[in-house]
Amino acid sequence: MNGETGEPKVASGGSEWAGRRTTAGHRRRKHMASGAASIALLLWPVGAVAQSSPPIADTSGLDFFRPPENLFQLEYEYRSAPGSTRDVTTQTLNFRYDHAFYLTPTWSVVTRADLPLLARNTINSGNPNGNYLYGIGDADIQAAVIHDLDKRWAVGFGARMFVPTGEDPLGSGKWRVMPIVGFRVALPEISSSSYFEPIFRYDVSVAGDPTRRNISNLQFGPALNIGLPDRWSITFYPSQDIRYNFGDPITGQTGRLFLPLDVRVGKKLSDHVATSFEVGVPIIKDYPVYNFKGQFRLNVTW
Repeated sequence: MNGETGEPKVASGGSEWAGRRTTAGHRRRKHMASGAASIALLLWPVGAVAQSSPPIADTSGLDFFRPPENLFQLEYEYRSAPGSTRDVTTQTLNFRYDHAFYLTPTWSVVTRADLPLLARNTINSGNPNGNYLYGIGDADIQAAVIHDLDKRWAVGFGARMFVPTGEDPLGSGKWRVMPIVGFRVALPEISSSSYFEPIFRYDVSVAGDPTRRNISNLQFGPALNIGLPDRWSITFYPSQDIRYNFGDPITGQTGRLFLPLDVRVGKKLSDHVATSFEVGVPIIKDYPVYNFKGQFRLNVTW
């Protein structure tokens, strides 16, 4: 203690140590500030580039195993097939709506409804001149369950039901059920939006007009989608057009197998709008589903 003032006595070296400690603290804070600034300068351009880059996993057309929450599709199809005296042409304008229910991050249920409007120039007793007849075709509803096993693999199954809303010759006159099963394997080795997606369906009539042809055929589509730059894509066998018929024969049938070459080219115009054009021509048509098929699709998602 200081005898004159009664205050604690400070050693002469204390002020020097306190000064050195303060100087060291300033230096550490200065180095930390410099390091933080350097890291910020390094990360800023990377973040700016990442935000301005477009998505790389774009596909056009529908991916059965990657459904959007809502989809409206407008599809126009031109198809010619053998008739009793000449080829029959069918033009279809189909309105489709899909809605997906995401149950968990790996499970989803997808519903679908189709309303087709048809024009067909069939020659029969009611239309001997083969004029175009217009009306509603067979409407259908569908539900499918999809499960993602991991980032590469997914599986799914479902069923579609056709209602005989179309009159002869625009509809089948049959109630039909179509079980569906398939799987998906991503192909990131090719591109981020490439995949292989084989899907099997079995179209079978279960009730309806007994005078109309019974339907029973296996349908297969080994879809191979190749994602291209600038949101383009090309898909081989996007539709389940490979058929093997177990039901009543159709006009011009000489066997059971129909094997086409089926190719679709698609372009995603924006994050929510895509278009595609698909062409199919037969390679083997013992079961002649069509002589030529052309389809244009406009997909709007939200």
